[in-house]
Formats: sequence, C-alpha cells, structure tokens
Amino acid sequence: MAAGDYDIIWKETMNQIREELGEQEFTMWFNLEYLDASENELTIGVPSTFYQDQVRQRYQLYIEGKIRDLIGKNLTINFIVNARPKEESPAMPIGGEKRTAVSSAKPVPGTETKKRHSQLREDYTFDTYIIGDNNHFAANAAQAVALNPGTTSYNPLLIYGGVGLGKTHLMQAIGNEIHKGSESKIIYITAETFTNEFIQAVRENKTASFKNKYRFVDVLLIDDIHFLQKKIETQEELFHTFNALYDANKQIVFTCDRPVTELKDFSDRLQSRVGRGLNVDLQPPKYETRFAILKKKIETHKITIPDEVIELISRNVSTNIRDLESAMNKLVAYTDIIKKPVTLEIAQEQLRDNFTSPKQSNLSIEIIQREVADYYRLSLIDLKGKKRTQSIVFPRQLAMYIARKLTDYSTIEIGQSFGGRDHATVIHSCDKIEGMIRADPKVDSEIQNIMRSIKTHGVKN
Repeated sequence: MAAGDYDIIWKETMNQIREELGEQEFTMWFNLEYLDASENELTIGVPSTFYQDQVRQRYQLYIEGKIRDLIGKNLTINFIVNARPKEESPAMPIGGEKRTAVSSAKPVPGTETKKRHSQLREDYTFDTYIIGDNNHFAANAAQAVALNPGTTSYNPLLIYGGVGLGKTHLMQAIGNEIHKGSESKIIYITAETFTNEFIQAVRENKTASFKNKYRFVDVLLIDDIHFLQKKIETQEELFHTFNALYDANKQIVFTCDRPVTELKDFSDRLQSRVGRGLNVDLQPPKYETRFAILKKKIETHKITIPDEVIELISRNVSTNIRDLESAMNKLVAYTDIIKKPVTLEIAQEQLRDNFTSPKQSNLSIEIIQREVADYYRLSLIDLKGKKRTQSIVFPRQLAMYIARKLTDYSTIEIGQSFGGRDHATVIHSCDKIEGMIRADPKVDSEIQNIMRSIKTHGVKN
C-alpha cells in the first residue's frame, strides 16, 4: 500500500474515532497530523511533547486497533513533535466540513527562535507541569484551549483551586503554548494590576487607551479574579471587556481561589459570564504526584537527593505544590551553601518547621473543629477522619457548615482542612445542615450556642 493510501486510511480512522468519542474529546486530543508512512509504520505529528506523552498513553493502542480493523494489518504509530500545532482539525468530520480554529492567530516563520513573552514565565509550560489525579482534567482542558483558542465550548476557561496548586502555571502554560506557535496578541495580568491600571486610567482621563489595550487582544489571561470582590467599577469594566472579546471569538482565561459561585460582592452578570464556558478545579496533589513533582525539580537543579528524602517530604507536606517546592528549595540551598550531600537525618532536621501545620488567623477552621469536637466529645482525628458513623458525620458536617458561615475560607480550603475532602462534599454537608435547621428549630438553637462559643474563643485568642 502506497503512502498516499495510508493518508486515506488515516482520515477514515479519525472520522470513526470522532464518531465514537464525541466532538469534545476528539477536539481535545486528536489534533494529529498525518506526515508519512512506511510498510509497517505511520508517522504522526503532535504539537508538543506534553501532548505526545498524553496521546501515547491514552490512545495509541486504541488508534492502532482501529487501523487494524480497517485494513487487517498491524501498523505501529510513531508520534513526533511538530514545530507548531495545526490551525484546523486533522480529519474531515462526519458532515464533510472542515472544523477550523476560530482564533485569528497567524503562524510565525521560524518559531523555534522566537523570543519569550515578556509577561510570561519561561518555565511555566505544559512540559514542566506534572499531571496527577488531582489536576488531569484541568491540564487536558488547558491544553485544548492552547490548541484551539477561542473555541466556544472552552471560552472562557476558569481554573480554580486553593493557594499554591498550580493555577498560574497552568494559565501561563496556555499563553506560552499559543505564543510559541502564533502571532497572537497575548496579555497576562493579575486582577490586582488590572484594577490598579483601571483606577489610574480613570484618574488620568485615559480610559479610552485602557479599553483599547484590553479589548483588542487575541488572548486575555487574568489571574486571581477573587481580588475583584467589592471592586464594583472594575467589575463593570471587566464585564464590557469580556463581552468585546467573547463576541470577537478571542480566548479568555481566569484563575480564582474558589468556584465563581462562591465569590461575594461579585456582580451576577459578570459571574454568569465567567461561569459560561469551562470551569475546572485543582485539588491538592496526592502522594504519587507530590513525589513526581519533587523528582522533576531535582532533575531541573541537577542535584542528587536520595529517594528516601523525597519520600519523607512527599508524605509530610500535603497542602499544596508551593509548600512542597519550598521544602525542596530549602534542601537545594543547603547543598549549595554547605556543600554536603543531603541525608535523611539532615532533611528531618532542616525541614522540621515545614512539617508542622502553620497557625491560622484569629478565627480559624482549627478553632471551629476543636470547639465542635469538644462539644460532641470527639477527637480531632475522628472529626477529620474517614469514619462515617452518624455520631461523627453530623458533627463533621456541622463543623464544615460553621466554617463556611463564620470565615471567608473557600469550600476547597474547608474541605482540605477536613482530611482532603473536595468542595462538593462541603457543599453537600452545608445543604444537609441547612435542611435540618429548617426542619427542627432545636437544631438551630444548638448550632447558635456552638457558634457563640466559637466566636468567644476566637476573640480570646
């Protein structure tokens, strides 16, 4: 069979896979380009090494099986990284029309020598982002956005999660990937800086210039939009900026420390716009992912640290990636300054403070947990643990409810403080307690007594 015949086989294979998997999954992962063929092998282009690894792991055997079903012959697929992603999907859809990216990005000749984007960190790429169970969907979604910026189903993209979980890394990876392969005008900015620029523009009567800066870009990346709570005028400006970009099929990406529905003093219509597209969350990394992150960091620094030390850190630092890297940076600095290899004993000594939980502010989740546990004569271990007996489940749900009522912690942060539970569990617990309050006035009275005790404790501390 000639190479050109394999091209036909490849297109038919892609059409069948599109039909089986559906448009969303196909668009996300099958931006593949037929390049060449030999007697027993197909050479297929992919847009990045990150993409290459993911497609190999998820779909290589599946694709090869499809081809075998079509031609009755085993062919091996060899994936290689192209200089840039294609601007259209590789195969003809079932209806016969090509699906093209709606972004106005134009290819740049010689992208391999292109200068880095001035607002983006060079090391924040998909290749340096470690994927685990806690973040795989968010990473996949971010990659899909980078390949097809402006596509309606992924616009806007909201990435939310607690402090230090990699939101900014993932957002900037999108920007870096798009910048690498196009002439798109990309702006990355924090919500705080966006607010300050807007205030200055109003003060200096330069709002027209401000609007032009943000309403005529191809990709707008805004970090930490929870900062915009109570900033009514800035929210209004962002609302109009959003509409201008969205209507022009330009890509918008936000990060936030919580689901947008939990933002306080945030306009309903802006909340509706932000939540219109794809919302993905980042959870604290599990042990295996923490271990992989540290291994990657060690490779980057080209130092030698025993696996038993990496295991020690991975098991004792479970809060977020930032704390994990902080612990490792301390050991890296130690080896640079002292010029001695790191041993398990040295790591235990140097990281003693990293392994203890930081104290929270005046009225903390810990205070709430202790008060509730004392009231119901439980241990903190039971309250935060996995036991599901009614005598424990109710106080646990109640503690989550009170934490949400009396503090500004997000449901993600509350869940993390209760043994790493997700925000959906916290929301369910709060709904359950509210239902009990409506059904039984005695429950409400009991809860009010506990809350008064907690507030008193908070003032004394």
